[in-house]
Amino acid sequence: MHTYLQPACKWQESTFIRSGSLKASTDRMLTRIKSMYLYIKKRGNVTTLELVEEFGTTHRTIQRDLNVLEYNNLVESPSRGTWVVTERKTKVS
Repeated sequence: MHTYLQPACKWQESTFIRSGSLKASTDRMLTRIKSMYLYIKKRGNVTTLELVEEFGTTHRTIQRDLNVLEYNNLVESPSRGTWVVTERKTKVS
């Protein structure tokens, strides 16, 4: 005869909490990326350092966010450390 163990409720609660915080951090990231895009669009030409100072986060975080925007063809870097928006039409909500 086999005995099947049920997962403990404690584990399920911690999993729920972790997935909830993951959603919160993802929401923050998406909000920051959207804000960065709008900031670059408004300013026309910005540096990575300017974005670090404006958004109060690390250089690495800004670089990751810019990579997301660049991958989606929303921004480009005409010269090292400088960013502009592309001609791609976007609808920001």
